[in-house]
Amino acid sequence: MFKISKKDVHTKARAGELTTPHGILKTPLFFPVATQATVKTLSNEDIIGCGAQAVLSNTYHLYLRPGPELLEKAGGLHRFMGWKRPILTDSGGYQVFSLAKLMKVKAEGVKFQSHIDGSGHFLTPEDVCALQLGYRSDIIMPLDECVHYPAEKDYARASLALTTDWAERTKRYFCSRTGSGVDTDNRPLLFGIAQGSTYMDLREEAVSRLLETGFDGYAVGGVSVGEPDDLAAEIAHYTLGLLPEGVPHYVMGVGTPEDILNAVSMGADMFDCVMPTRNGRNGTAFTEGGKLVLRNASYTDDFDVIEKGCGCESCRRGYTRAYIRHLIYAKEILGLRLVSLHNLFFYVKLMRNIRNSIEHGRFQEFKENFLNGYR
Repeated sequence: MFKISKKDVHTKARAGELTTPHGILKTPLFFPVATQATVKTLSNEDIIGCGAQAVLSNTYHLYLRPGPELLEKAGGLHRFMGWKRPILTDSGGYQVFSLAKLMKVKAEGVKFQSHIDGSGHFLTPEDVCALQLGYRSDIIMPLDECVHYPAEKDYARASLALTTDWAERTKRYFCSRTGSGVDTDNRPLLFGIAQGSTYMDLREEAVSRLLETGFDGYAVGGVSVGEPDDLAAEIAHYTLGLLPEGVPHYVMGVGTPEDILNAVSMGADMFDCVMPTRNGRNGTAFTEGGKLVLRNASYTDDFDVIEKGCGCESCRRGYTRAYIRHLIYAKEILGLRLVSLHNLFFYVKLMRNIRNSIEHGRFQEFKENFLNGYR
């Protein structure tokens, strides 16, 4: 299901192809985050126009709203949202972390109150897998616990034992529903998530246990949860180094253009982050020369587009920095949409350029040139 087509000779960067039920994904790849079956302020046509190959949605949020019954009635998440390309669904494990005040983690699963209406719910790892199978997801993530930073080692160890147990239970349930895990283009893929907080020996234990169980791909979880940037990079680098080569490597929740480039050089293939659209809604644009905070007064009478030579719809149509700043201060949604559209295009273009540089044997040169200009 995953084929590496080209490797960089100076780093661990590689270009590959991942086969899913809804199409082949060319890696390295960035998933726009469509938490509730939408990338905020953008249409499917916008996302496709940016060149995005797939999106990421969230099992927890979709379970609460619109609910699995409606998604099943619609024929799955793709048909419900009118999206014909692959979808990866996160398990909701991050919500166990981010909404911890409403959650209680047990060996059997997670008990929680809805952040919408306060109603009580309980989900097991098997339930979370069943939900994603019902959504017709292309890539399924098992329920995991994402540990806060900093975490005492005893707590991190206990959490890791729980997460790996949940992964094993998910794999058994997945195989019982899809067959014995036989490779076929028609079945979804199941990834394992390596946790372990900031402790390298726990990371090694996590990967070892996941490999014993066997998954279609492996994710580095629990980074970008408050730890310093250099420590997050160290964790990602160490964990990626433990993963087998012939499977896709997914670094969850990353991140900045610098983080992505560094992770690609460590052998990462897949990324997701709310950064392009969240920054867009705050009026901050990504460009090859760095970030532009379009709210700033210096852009009041700046009649250039966000980035000259950019191929995104916002720049090609001539929307200026001054106009976008006006829209933001006037609280017009169009301003947030225009910057989000530009940012997503920037991220997808970055991934495409990374892949091209790997294929042509000049990834290290591209990385250095990009970072020098970006800073």
